[in-house]
Amino acid sequence: MIKLIGACLIIIASTLIGFQLAGNVAQRPRQIRQLRSALACLETEIGYGTRPLVQACQQIASRELGPVSRLFAACARNLSQMDGASTYECFQSAVEQEWKMTALTKAEKMILLDLGHTLGISDREDQLHHLALAQSNLEVEEAKAREEQAKYEKMYKTIGVLSGALIVILMY
Repeated sequence: MIKLIGACLIIIASTLIGFQLAGNVAQRPRQIRQLRSALACLETEIGYGTRPLVQACQQIASRELGPVSRLFAACARNLSQMDGASTYECFQSAVEQEWKMTALTKAEKMILLDLGHTLGISDREDQLHHLALAQSNLEVEEAKAREEQAKYEKMYKTIGVLSGALIVILMY
């Protein structure tokens, strides 16, 4: 009886791990899409708005959901609290703080950090150009993420269940 309960627990645990990995693969394209939407809002704020970057980040944080919202909220918080720090340092700090909570990869992180170099230090046209470049780079990454999702999501779920069954078989 105890062996049966243990076997069930092993299968359930490995299945949950597989579903967690599949969930991360499924979340990545969604979060990239949210990030592209947030950058489009930032582009609008820089291009047509007259708000400072802190208020623009707060506005984006209130519009978006989940990790992208927290990223821009942290950026706004850093911009208002870190006296003497450059815009890039505030942006980089926000990215480093919140990145662990996302399903995004290093490629998206590098795109954001490259964008952070131009925010607040160049003229409006240059910032708009870099925002458009970041959005197009994120669009490419989103296409790759969708391909990975189609490839790996079902595989992770299946491997989770099957690895649990294999462990149980090897134990008996």
